[in-house]
Amino acid sequence: MPAIANRPIRLAIVGVGNCASSLVQGLAYYAEKNDASGLMHFELGGYRPADIEIAAAWDIDARKVGRDVAEAIFAPPNCTQRFCDTVPPSGVQVEMGAVFDGVADHMDEAPEHRTFVTAEAEQPDRHMIVNRLREVGADVLINYLPVGSQVASEFYAGCALEAGVAFVNAIPVFIASEPEWAARFEAAGVPLIGDDIKAQMGATIVHRVLTDLFARRGVTLDRTYQLNTGGNTDFLNMANRTRLRSKKISKTEAVQAVAKSRLDEDNIHIGPSDYVPWQNDNKVCFLRMEGKLFGDVPMNLELRLSVEDSPNSAGVAIDMIRCARVALDRGIGGPVIAPSAWLCKHPPEQMSDDAAHAAMEAFLAERPAAQLREVRA
Repeated sequence: MPAIANRPIRLAIVGVGNCASSLVQGLAYYAEKNDASGLMHFELGGYRPADIEIAAAWDIDARKVGRDVAEAIFAPPNCTQRFCDTVPPSGVQVEMGAVFDGVADHMDEAPEHRTFVTAEAEQPDRHMIVNRLREVGADVLINYLPVGSQVASEFYAGCALEAGVAFVNAIPVFIASEPEWAARFEAAGVPLIGDDIKAQMGATIVHRVLTDLFARRGVTLDRTYQLNTGGNTDFLNMANRTRLRSKKISKTEAVQAVAKSRLDEDNIHIGPSDYVPWQNDNKVCFLRMEGKLFGDVPMNLELRLSVEDSPNSAGVAIDMIRCARVALDRGIGGPVIAPSAWLCKHPPEQMSDDAAHAAMEAFLAERPAAQLREVRA
């Protein structure tokens, strides 16, 4: 498919943490490659990873604000793997962002090398962010704020909406799946993709596939848990359990949605378990599923999954960004259903992974809406 436009996808980033580091590294890494190894799509809607360029970035850490994005992505407390040796300067400096609830109170108690240090600078208001998005010609704004940043996420979503910039919500705060926000983006004709990015080969997608397998093979699933540990600032932030409500809902519903029948709350537990500093950006998932086979004979499955957390989501983010731009090109406003279902844990419309994948491919092929409805059915 030929490129739809001869200009790049101008990307703005909120939160220059580990996920942003892997994304920016990935853009440089795949600019030197000519194949799809490690990607679901090398070319998507006429766009390749190299067509994405950084237009603006915001953070609230003094160690990042004022530095070129290519330098800031390697500044503490970022600790993800450095898989691209050469990330060229972006020419874009990280700007001071708006704080709101973007930092949990308990982060002040963490060791200095793991603590966000708020820059002593005036925080931008809505007009400043909106004007900046317009000045740099941003097409897409991706939300990489910490889990639990409800107020801050809504602030940036509102800025994207006013600026006419597509909003990609990679975190478990509900925007695309919240009817009021969905209606506002639809009325404005601005694309919205979310919520909560589904990693390439992460705990949730593996849990979903196995849950679906139980149902397809006639195995009754009685109870299950998914426990996760990690040492990045995301896990440190989530040590405050009050910030986990939306994340637990997102991860739990992603599994419940593909179960043959919903499990009682007491029989399903999914969520972060603990912060282990020495793990850094490595995430370890402990998964257990208990059920019954033919004749109600009991069985159980245990799985341990170890992945570098941020690179595991970066390829998916590249697809989300390109889908958002494709939606802009097509004049689509509001939640973009197929990419959200395939790429996110808590989309506006849950589907099985088979159906979501088919809907995604139909979306990319520009199949008629009637055919998309048939796929979803």
